[in-house]
Amino acid sequence: MKISVNNQPFEVSGRKPLIEELRAAGIEVPSLCYAGGHVHHASCMVCMVKDVRTGQMLPSCSTMPREGMEIDTDSAEVKELRRMSLELLLSDHRADCEAPCTLVCPKGIDAAQVIWYYDNGMKAQAKALLQGRDCSDCAKTPCMKACRRGTVDRSVDISGIINSLAADDYIPAADAGSMADTGKETFNSRIGRFTDKEKEQMKLQYAQTSRCLHCACNGRDKCRLRRFSTEAGIKATRYGVSSELPFKQETHITGHLWFDPAKCIRCGLCVYNTADGFTFRYRGYRMQVIIPDESRNNVTEEIAGLCPTGALYISKDK
Repeated sequence: MKISVNNQPFEVSGRKPLIEELRAAGIEVPSLCYAGGHVHHASCMVCMVKDVRTGQMLPSCSTMPREGMEIDTDSAEVKELRRMSLELLLSDHRADCEAPCTLVCPKGIDAAQVIWYYDNGMKAQAKALLQGRDCSDCAKTPCMKACRRGTVDRSVDISGIINSLAADDYIPAADAGSMADTGKETFNSRIGRFTDKEKEQMKLQYAQTSRCLHCACNGRDKCRLRRFSTEAGIKATRYGVSSELPFKQETHITGHLWFDPAKCIRCGLCVYNTADGFTFRYRGYRMQVIIPDESRNNVTEEIAGLCPTGALYISKDK
């Protein structure tokens, strides 16, 4: 079967969805709700292409090629539609990809990971991550000004903890101030504002030694939503964060598998590919992915590999 893609002729089998035929021809098409060989339903609209002859935009994950098709995958019009689709998904995705404290550190210290090691009694690993660096000559402490805990009550004493790991004589510091704006070339999602109810819950839930919210996403390194948003040049979504799902209300599913609903984009891959496992609740804008307590044993850790965000992730540290 012969088709045209971006004004170039291609021979395709005609037996696979258009997205597979395009990828086989070396033309990369992003997608979040599609996983080859698994049940899916077109929902994310990130894989859209244009049928030049009809002017119609098509989800390539659920469109079969037809003889003589003329497909556009890289025009400004197609890219803008994909970008808009990503921004709509991001508006319903409540997460910090990277912790603000790590993003603003002038020395490149992964402050969030250092604090995580500290809270879990892994001082040797924390000190190794510092590689001899500390905060002794950092008078402005941007990490503490950016700390999300500062929007709840007072910031985590990040610089004090880091310095203590070098000297082993930690003394808590005074309040550090409020959150500052952060950013990097790689796209970083934002949690948005905390409700008063969330703030009260956090004071109880995060009362460990550092009081850190550990806001960095556990699935950030494999998150396709983040990767495609970066490739699309998105720095901040035009629609803000509209999700009302609570921050980091994570559920243990089975084994090392965890679920964070606030990061779910409702692609349905976990629903369609588990038997009596995940399911949808409500319809339309209020739709949520949930898993009944009695269904958790019907799910395996492998389902995390289908999740396009950090909503389903494996953690061996919990």
